Amino acid sequence: MGLLSDARSIAERDPAARNVLEVILLYPGFRALFDHKIASFFLRHKMPFIARWISQCSSRRTGIEIHPGAKIGNGLFIDHGHGIVIGETAEIGDFCTIYHQVTLGGTGVKRHEKRHPTIGNNVLIGAGAKILGPITVGDNSMIGSGSIVLSDVPANSTVAGLKARVIKTDGERVAPSMSLEHAKIIDPIAQDIASLREQIKALSEKVAELEKEKPGSNNQ
Repeated sequence: MGLLSDARSIAERDPAARNVLEVILLYPGFRALFDHKIASFFLRHKMPFIARWISQCSSRRTGIEIHPGAKIGNGLFIDHGHGIVIGETAEIGDFCTIYHQVTLGGTGVKRHEKRHPTIGNNVLIGAGAKILGPITVGDNSMIGSGSIVLSDVPANSTVAGLKARVIKTDGERVAPSMSLEHAKIIDPIAQDIASLREQIKALSEKVAELEKEKPGSNNQ
């Protein structure tokens, strides 16, 4: 697949897109991918300064910073895109979707080491999510908006929260990236609070029953 196929994929998946030409001319996410391919070409041909210059010009133009060394698969859909940062050793599979303010960031300072995440195929990453370090996000997974992911994510999983944790695995979704339903994710903190409330309620009822059974109580 090439850039034209990428543009067609974006046009099919974005309900706001009217046609492929609009994607090519007006979408900053597509422009960032176009610039990345050029920058990557110069990096592969041992011209790192030109590669970084192109990527920095693209970052200022689109608000999306992709290091020339990042490896990006086919059909990536960057929706809106402002504030996205994709690091040098990051790898992104096919047909992924990334929303604005996402960071695929690195840990460690050693050169020539894997420092950034590896994202599988058909992965959806919600707005503001931060995926940090040389971890792997499995195929068909969904990263909730605002999540901070610091450990591997199994395939076919949904993660959310600070620090992110798996809240759904092997669900009905086959390709979350295509569904664009990143807002329909369970809040794990709200789940915990609801569970605690139920436990407190059950304990309160148990205490009330024990009080009634005590000798000398009004109900005896």
